[in-house]
Amino acid sequence: MRYFIWFGYDGTQYHGWQIQPNGITVQSELQRCLSLLLREDVSITGAGRTDTGVHARRMAAHFDTEQPVDTLVLAKKLNGLLHHDIAVYSIEPVAADLHARFSALSRTYRYYVHTRKDPFLCAYSLELHYQLDYALMNEAGRILMEYDDFGAFCKAGSDVKTTLCHVTHAQWHQTSPTTWYFEITANRFLRNMVRAVVGTLVEVGRGRMTLDDFRQVIEGKQRTQAGESMPAKALFLEDVSY
Repeated sequence: MRYFIWFGYDGTQYHGWQIQPNGITVQSELQRCLSLLLREDVSITGAGRTDTGVHARRMAAHFDTEQPVDTLVLAKKLNGLLHHDIAVYSIEPVAADLHARFSALSRTYRYYVHTRKDPFLCAYSLELHYQLDYALMNEAGRILMEYDDFGAFCKAGSDVKTTLCHVTHAQWHQTSPTTWYFEITANRFLRNMVRAVVGTLVEVGRGRMTLDDFRQVIEGKQRTQAGESMPAKALFLEDVSY
């Protein structure tokens, strides 16, 4: 039987989602606790791979087991065993062919920034000390939806077979006089893509890059031509849709 787990996590203390040979990851912790509770070796497949320090507000993963599972009891026991920075929201049986990664229709990320020192935002938002033209950055965001190859925003050395992605939404939203977030939705994302996109949009917003320059970066497909990769702490996987 196949089951989906819906959960969230604070990625500050983890080396990303995917199991690593010499670091604690969200996948390794979730898999360890699930295996202990089910008393069998369980393999978990996630909807995506968040990098070191990146958070997930709503993430999905699937696992298979032959034994009967009381999903409510298992979710409660998992939450009791997992560290406080990983929370299981629900577990549900699904069709055997529903795959957490390959069946996902889209993923949505948000990158948070603020412009006034705030002790309650510093851990999960990037404090900026310069003015940005958010209207211009939104024009650049709309340009992203005209393209499908985002090699310019893919971390060098990534073992991806293709750099094609279909972006359906890319926009900055203001939530207070001093806080904003950038939201982007696509069918898939490349390694480090969102943080590189944000870094390049910031160059546009600061007047260091024109919209034509932004187009040339995308069309050039060279990571060295794009902006810097912004810090991981302000990036959240917000949702996965199926």
